[in-house]
Amino acid sequence: MIPQILITGMGIVTGLGIGKTNTLQALRQKQTGIGKVHYLQTIHKEFPVGEVPLTNEQIFQLLDIEPEKIYTRTALLGRIALKEALQEANITKKRPGKIAFISGTTVGGMDKSEQYYTDFLSNNSKNEYIETHDCGATTNLIAAEYNGVFDMMTTLSTACSSAANAIILGANLIKTGKVDVAVVGGSECLSKFHFNGFNTLMILDKQPCRPFDKTRAGLNLGEGAAYLVLESEESVKEREITPICKLSGYANTCDAHHQTASSPDGEGAYLAMTKSLKQSNLQSKDIDYINAHGTGTQNNDETEEIAIMRVFGDNVPHISSTKSFTGHTTSAAGSVESVISILALQYNFIPVNLNFSQPMNERSFIPATQSEPTRTLKHVLTNSFGFGGNDSACIFSRID
Repeated sequence: MIPQILITGMGIVTGLGIGKTNTLQALRQKQTGIGKVHYLQTIHKEFPVGEVPLTNEQIFQLLDIEPEKIYTRTALLGRIALKEALQEANITKKRPGKIAFISGTTVGGMDKSEQYYTDFLSNNSKNEYIETHDCGATTNLIAAEYNGVFDMMTTLSTACSSAANAIILGANLIKTGKVDVAVVGGSECLSKFHFNGFNTLMILDKQPCRPFDKTRAGLNLGEGAAYLVLESEESVKEREITPICKLSGYANTCDAHHQTASSPDGEGAYLAMTKSLKQSNLQSKDIDYINAHGTGTQNNDETEEIAIMRVFGDNVPHISSTKSFTGHTTSAAGSVESVISILALQYNFIPVNLNFSQPMNERSFIPATQSEPTRTLKHVLTNSFGFGGNDSACIFSRID
């Protein structure tokens, strides 16, 4: 018998606000978190973004961290989401069994590295931030408050599929008996480094993004963090905690078609979805909602549409991209959108595809513009695709 992977806690912070309650309210009220740049120090004010509506100083106060502590914004955002997830799962310093912390990020501490680069070159006044630059240091900073709670920690960096792959790694560790609990997800702040990088690729939209729309012109970048607590059945029973839902299937593939573009036939995305369905013992008709990767770029939306129609044919379920709410949170997207998908599952609603007006072509599916599902949501699928064709899919299901 294949062991079940249960979700017992979640935490999230994005441009929609702090925590699951604010996130759920914004989704149900169809209120986007995308707007003008406020906090990122950039000359490119023409591009809307999904910024977490707090300064670093306000986050220090929120987390009760002394302001002189050396912290990056990615780590601060991660701390917010991690705290909420552990609280819901009732995991404190008196911890259950063996527990892992797996976090995905690509930017890491780049926000401080780029801010203090000239100081690094000319004097030694900010050298302490050099040690916060790499991705692993970010994970350590996020977990710092919980010293002694985690038996193992590791960091994944596979671009925009990082957090989804953290979920997959955590599930595999539980299935193989390495750990009893895995806290998984990702965190990413906005930085000039990747903001300018996406601008160089000419895939940023100067208007609010329009995933799967004929008029789409690119993505809006966002920032945020989200973590899920995965747990074995035995651990859930031993701790006498009620699970939220289960992770019923998942898969990671890589078509290696191009450094940044997805393959024309959507092969990587197709394989990720079909393999996750096979692992979950579900058929395509069982999926009630797809939270698509849906960046709003020409290439992604076209190839993801092709892949979805290869899997689901003419019976595509409710589908939307919630990047029109949060912006593209890059390495955190997989866990941010997993939490959103699970909220949809819990509260039986469809997060709509904001700003949609025209189908991409005559064969296109129509993304959801209404929140009411045609049937009770039992199984939801979320896609997360990274540069290089590193594609992942996760399926979350109600518990019978």
